[in-house]
Amino acid sequence: MKALTVVPGRPDQVRVEERPDPVPGPGDLLVEGSLLGICGTDYDIVEGEGYGWVPPGRDRLVIGHESLGRVLAAPPYAPFEEGDLVVGVVRRPDPVPCTPCAHGEADFCRNGRYTERGIRELDGFGAQRWLTEAEYAVKLDPGLGDRGVLLEPASVLAKAWEQIEHVLARASWRPRVALVTGAGPIGLFAALMAVQRGLEVHVADIRDSPAKRALVTGLGAAFHTGDVRDTGIAPDVVIECTGHGPLVFGLVEMVAPGAVICLTGISPDAGRVPLGADRINRDLVLENIVMLGTVNAGRRNFEQAAGALAKADPGWLDRLITRRVPMEGFSDGLHKDEDDIKVVVDLRA
Repeated sequence: MKALTVVPGRPDQVRVEERPDPVPGPGDLLVEGSLLGICGTDYDIVEGEGYGWVPPGRDRLVIGHESLGRVLAAPPYAPFEEGDLVVGVVRRPDPVPCTPCAHGEADFCRNGRYTERGIRELDGFGAQRWLTEAEYAVKLDPGLGDRGVLLEPASVLAKAWEQIEHVLARASWRPRVALVTGAGPIGLFAALMAVQRGLEVHVADIRDSPAKRALVTGLGAAFHTGDVRDTGIAPDVVIECTGHGPLVFGLVEMVAPGAVICLTGISPDAGRVPLGADRINRDLVLENIVMLGTVNAGRRNFEQAAGALAKADPGWLDRLITRRVPMEGFSDGLHKDEDDIKVVVDLRA
């Protein structure tokens, strides 16, 4: 079979290579890979420095954590059968384990010894056949078809909304207005799930992309460009997807009392950013504002995301996948065109 392998930090070392077909163990699913999503994490592994870790004793990593495939073989006791559409959960618990990992919450690992498929010390899903333990596979509605490759990024937002709703449960009022900053795939899934919750949704992006604007308005949400403070709204919930420091802390000054600001984005360290720390502290305290960060997702979030995708308009989801490349085109897929939303690798090509 063919597999996409990389040496982290060495863009000249991306290659498609022949590897033996994997042999499933007693608890494994054998999966035929269909599609592989590409995201900023993959770019950071290939093009960045100090990110991405090969499996112990190896010099190359099979890349890819946004998976989609069909079951070829399953253990007799597992709730899967041949032909099922599945996605693999990315993170695995640490070997100690810490308390969250021991309770199935590796996305909240406290000691940093977790591993991740295609990212950290475990081969990923960028292969024509791959294995996953049955407990780390999520079955999808067969009607999703190739749209199922969107599940992993959607799971990150399912977790974000879960955490936001935990915080909102502290008081009797319910949110009415949501703001999403950044209209990439993560921001679009944040907006989709906000609309599904019946909120008035606003999405702000630095650039007026016709493709992004059409996707946002297709949800019934409002699309904004320019300074987000000029929107004139006071959101009850913000999901921040850019990681831009000045924007992150500027949001504190525009949200409604009791608001929740959820941070999902990370940007490269660009040095110091001047902040009015005392004013930010005052607003957080006096207005009961909560700012929280979230990363990765647990199995339950994958399942929540599967439900959200199943309820979404299939045509809208189709428009998120703007480009497909063969395995040999993976390096090109790392570099988005101007109107690209989600680029995927066709493992069948």
